[in-house]
Amino acid sequence: MNDYRSQSVRENYNQIADEYAKNLFHELDGKPLDRELLDRFAAETQSRGRVCDIGCGPGQVARYLKARGCDVFGLDLSPAMVQQAQQLNPEIHFREGNMLELALDDISLAGIAAFYAIVNLRAEWLAQVFREMARVLMPNGLLLLAFHTGDRVVQVNEMWGRAIAMKFFFFDPESIRRKLEAAGFVVEHVIERGPYAPEVEHQSHRAYIFARKPCA
Repeated sequence: MNDYRSQSVRENYNQIADEYAKNLFHELDGKPLDRELLDRFAAETQSRGRVCDIGCGPGQVARYLKARGCDVFGLDLSPAMVQQAQQLNPEIHFREGNMLELALDDISLAGIAAFYAIVNLRAEWLAQVFREMARVLMPNGLLLLAFHTGDRVVQVNEMWGRAIAMKFFFFDPESIRRKLEAAGFVVEHVIERGPYAPEVEHQSHRAYIFARKPCA
């Protein structure tokens, strides 16, 4: 898809896909809360149908969910990132896709894990993204969303020695809650934490939201 809102993000992640995979594929090893929340997500979705790791990167979240019994596939905007994910996780299917217009059937997913998938999206685009997520989820389907918290935009011009030009958006959890509810979700749980050690992750505060598509 050549959505003008996504083209720059796609191109930048294509530039760093190999380094991204090298540096972040094992990041969950140092993130106990993330693993605990993914365990909860897996327990609630594994027997209900397919789940999608949206914004999958090199597939570390999909791999974790697969190991816990989920029928999972990954979706990412960047074809180079999809290639990395497929090479690292040959037993899982990965495909290109755009959150702004998901090429997925209505009510086709039991769950969506979206770890930092929205960090490069402007706030005014999120309503469409959340509507698309709600559309493809089954009734009682579960969304686990993770993002950086705050009220700022960080311009990044280099990652792992590669020149890029990307903006990273930090969001207020209450604002995200309202946007999810406006898209039809019921927000069940909002969890926040401070950063892990610098060698584990970027030093920002994080939020995780469990949100459910209600039954008709």
